[in-house]
Amino acid sequence: MIQFISATSGEGTSTVAREYARLAAVRARKPVWLVDADLNNQTQQSLVARETDRFGALGRPALASPNGSAFFTIQPALRGRDGCLIADARLLSARPCLGRRLWVTQFRSDVLKAGQRAVALPRGAYWDAMRRHAETVIVDSPSADRTDFGLTIAPFADAVVLVVAAEASDASLGADLRDELENAGARCAGLVFNRARAQPPSFLKRVMG
Repeated sequence: MIQFISATSGEGTSTVAREYARLAAVRARKPVWLVDADLNNQTQQSLVARETDRFGALGRPALASPNGSAFFTIQPALRGRDGCLIADARLLSARPCLGRRLWVTQFRSDVLKAGQRAVALPRGAYWDAMRRHAETVIVDSPSADRTDFGLTIAPFADAVVLVVAAEASDASLGADLRDELENAGARCAGLVFNRARAQPPSFLKRVMG
């Protein structure tokens, strides 16, 4: 599991995570998953759908949990019309592309009611299940200046990659976030700029194998 977290809001991690997911999927023997963990601002599926020349067409959606677990929960709990609880995992689906080598998730935020929100779970059941299911799981997390969602799930990642805006003038942004992540038990593999294209840096090649 490789997680991308940006220091500040903006384009942030989406382009970087999507590109590395595509590169990993092209040579993978098992499916690669791109998990869009910014549950309040879902963009990855729609962006992949626009780049058919690079990703191909998106396939039919399927549940994005191999074992019914989720990395988030809804508070207050979501219930159906019959009053029964709706499992959190049912709100996260995924669609394949690149000949089913890459799966991209989508969160059903449209079903949430006023006052409900997705909260990150500080446990690794979902990520452990995904490790067994996929060759590589790349997580595009929300920026750290908007929410601590990415920080909560970071300790369960094999590696966390920090993303800083290419035009950022404050060099301490990445260092401050790195320190916060490492204090929380995460392993920071390195830093990239959000204008990165084509080839990942050498440290990420080693992480991806």
